[in-house]
Amino acid sequence: MSSEMLPAFIETSNVDKKQGINEHQEESQKPRLGEGCEPISKRQMKKLIKQKQWEEQRELRKQKRKEKRKRKKLERQCQMESNSDGNDRKRVRRDVVHSTLRLIIDCSFDDLMVLKDIKKLHKQIQRCYAENRRALHPVQFYLTSHGGQLKKNMDENDKGWVNWKDIHIKPEHYSELIKKEDLIYLTSDSPNILKELDESKAYVIGGLVDHNHHKGLTYKQASDYGINHAQLPLGNFVKMNSRKVLAVNHVFEIILEYLETRDWQEAFFTILPQRKGAVPTDKTCESASYNPQSVRMEECGSDSDSSEEEDSRNELDSPREEKQDKENHIESTGNSLPH
Repeated sequence: MSSEMLPAFIETSNVDKKQGINEHQEESQKPRLGEGCEPISKRQMKKLIKQKQWEEQRELRKQKRKEKRKRKKLERQCQMESNSDGNDRKRVRRDVVHSTLRLIIDCSFDDLMVLKDIKKLHKQIQRCYAENRRALHPVQFYLTSHGGQLKKNMDENDKGWVNWKDIHIKPEHYSELIKKEDLIYLTSDSPNILKELDESKAYVIGGLVDHNHHKGLTYKQASDYGINHAQLPLGNFVKMNSRKVLAVNHVFEIILEYLETRDWQEAFFTILPQRKGAVPTDKTCESASYNPQSVRMEECGSDSDSSEEEDSRNELDSPREEKQDKENHIESTGNSLPH
């Protein structure tokens, strides 16, 4: 090889070597299988397929939503037509006739109760509110002297009370809100037996859970304020073999039931709890053959809380029966309705 061709050969060899090196570098820079670019797993593949199907079915889903809206609209129209037949619940609710009778729970005994009893009273008030909302002839419901422990307990455990409807919750005493001549206090110690409910009057139930420690307190308060007083005619219709006491909500519900039926006996036997063992007074002589299950005495939507079992001072017993009642050792709550 001549000396002239030698430099050209060397240059060509260098170019080939550089190309070889560059190609090797490019190959080395490509990701190797299993290193930088891992193969797609079956799970990932399924996800990709589902995503693709989801996008492809977008229009189909849109069409289904339109059809669902049309179906709902048609159902509402059919329901509105059925309302005209009077079978719908809302239609029945529109047939409710509100009573002008005012029913007051007097909460002015707050300082005479411990927290446990306050909670029981709160439960009974909740029950009264619920029953009045469901009643065919709801009363004008008042909660007076609202404050102290009761309000605090309601704020802590029942914050929704501030949104209650069809109820007048007032911090004032009932005597400041209602004319004296319109007030009738329901108390066991009253010698007056209530025969009919006057819907122009305001009837007061003492909100006191006192375990029988303050007998005669509600009657004394009514007398001090110069307010008319009376007791429900329970003894004229019912004989009970347990202590004759009723909870605040029982008194409230009996009045609601009477407004609907205008029958005291039916009202008593509809509301009185079965544990009271009540029988009609004209059947007490036949108690040996009497089946108490034949009388409807179930509590409508009763609350399982023990406050339903606690009796307010709505006492049903006369002074002659107080000695026998002390032997029964059953707790009582305020304004009971006497025998």
